[in-house]
Amino acid sequence: MCITLDEVTPTVWRRLLAPGSIRLAKLNDVFQVAMGWTNSHLHRFTIGDQSFGMQLDDYPEDEADEKEVSVLQAIGEHRRFSYEYDFGDSWDHEVVVEELTRLPHSLKHAVCLDGQNACPPEDCGGAGGYAELLEALADPTHADHNELTDWVGGAFDPALFALAAVNAELQRLR
Repeated sequence: MCITLDEVTPTVWRRLLAPGSIRLAKLNDVFQVAMGWTNSHLHRFTIGDQSFGMQLDDYPEDEADEKEVSVLQAIGEHRRFSYEYDFGDSWDHEVVVEELTRLPHSLKHAVCLDGQNACPPEDCGGAGGYAELLEALADPTHADHNELTDWVGGAFDPALFALAAVNAELQRLR
C-alpha cells in the first residue's frame, strides 16, 4: 500500500508491505512509524462510508472500533481510503492498496519499501503552518528563523527520508 500526506509540498509518501491480518489499530502504529509521526494525537480511518477510530471521549456514534477489525476485513473491496491524524492540524493521508498478495510465509512485521521526503514536525499547524515553517527555516533573515530552528531541534531537511531507520523502527513494533 502507498500512503501519501495530502496538501504538503514537497510530497511525503511511503510504500508499505503490511500483513492484512493486523488490526487497524496496529496499522495506525505502522503509519505513525513510517510517516514519522509520534502518535500523540487522535486519528481515524475512513473506508468507504465507514469510520474506524480509537473510540475515546465523545467519539461519533457510527465509528467502529479499530481494535476489533483487521485491515482485510475493513477494506473489503475498497482499494483507496483515508487516514486522518491530529484532528487539530488535520493531517489527511490518502492510502492506496496497490496489490493484495499471498506470501508462502507469513509476514511478521510491516516493511517500508520506499518513500520520499520528511514528515512535517508535530504541532506545526497543519499544511499551512508547515509551509510557513519551511519558509522561515530556509531564510536566515526571516524574523522567526532562529526561534523555529531551535523549535525543530536544529537543521531540518524536508527532503530527508531514511528508509533503513524506518524499517528498524517497524521491526520494533509488536
